[in-house]
Amino acid sequence: MKFRVERDVLAEAVAWAARSLPARPPVPVLAGLLLTVEDASASEAGGPNGSLSLSGFDYEVSARVSVEADVEESGTVLVSGRLLADISRSLPNRPVEISTDGVRVTVVCGSSRFTLPTLPVEEYPALPQMPTATGVVPGDVFAAAVAQVAVAAGRDDTLPVLTGVRVEIEEDRVTLAATDRYRFAVRELLWKPEQPGLSSVALVPAKTLSDTAKSLAGGDNVAIALAGTEGEGEGLIGFEGAGRRTTTRLLDGEFPKFRSLFPTEFNTIAVLETAAFVEAVKRVSLVAERNTPVRLSFEQGVLTLEAGSGDDAQATERVDASLEGDDISIAFNPGYLLEGLSAINAAYAQFGFTTSTKPALLSGKPAADAEADESYKYLIMPVRLSG
Repeated sequence: MKFRVERDVLAEAVAWAARSLPARPPVPVLAGLLLTVEDASASEAGGPNGSLSLSGFDYEVSARVSVEADVEESGTVLVSGRLLADISRSLPNRPVEISTDGVRVTVVCGSSRFTLPTLPVEEYPALPQMPTATGVVPGDVFAAAVAQVAVAAGRDDTLPVLTGVRVEIEEDRVTLAATDRYRFAVRELLWKPEQPGLSSVALVPAKTLSDTAKSLAGGDNVAIALAGTEGEGEGLIGFEGAGRRTTTRLLDGEFPKFRSLFPTEFNTIAVLETAAFVEAVKRVSLVAERNTPVRLSFEQGVLTLEAGSGDDAQATERVDASLEGDDISIAFNPGYLLEGLSAINAAYAQFGFTTSTKPALLSGKPAADAEADESYKYLIMPVRLSG
């Protein structure tokens, strides 16, 4: 095997493929990146004449990226992914030549030369087949939607169902949902399905989905491939865009039924300028001890924020708020509140309250007098105040 590729192209491709390699692989070959070099038909003078594919797989998540390369000799080799990533990142900005000599791989770039041992290719597991494409969505839209929802996913591995994002596909509409029992985030978006009448559901590990969506954000479109209950790719979901492809195994389990949890009628609706609200919460929560809430008291025209009590440090601040309905006092975990306010990505925040002991609905508004954006909803549980 022998090929040449630009340093930046190689470094970016290796970093992307290596990002999901296990820190403690159960078998040594899973620490490797599989390099597959193919010589295509004759190219224009001086141009790349083939392709380099880099693949990583840990039995749960697979990643594959393809880039153009100037190929002298086709072949396949398996090398340490993290070592190759470190080397690629540190090379001078010159073309890189990679070749094999027996069981060694040589990397040459300018005056830099590295010789790496190879891992046994024959022991490397076959990458899972990509399921059939289900539809496409713009890369930036998909990345933003996943980020809004993944913030609410659980991080407790003893409750694996809550560490996932539920992906519901119903014709031209995709609904993403996640919860850790203390808040619930739901985002709806439109996409282009491959066939009419499409209906499917998957529970995708939130961290994998978040990392994948972020890494594909720069592409025009992301193809989502979701297998049926039978056939090729069962139990997998795949994402592909800009020459990059990822598959991941789905989580098992029953995701909570969530639509009935979201209230549709409110006794109080408050609207605040998001940036001012966020800064006030950050300041007041400085005195909030771990796991203690920030108290919010809404009255006509003003919100009073308070934290701390008794002999501890205390803080209070007021911000302008437009209020419809009854005055209300309620308390929230400041971290969950701030994550929700960041996720709405809007100039104004709208809170819908029923009572001080029931979940509140947070959504965004582009302007104070505009309609709330119904495509994203963040339901947050209040903290009960003693006394």
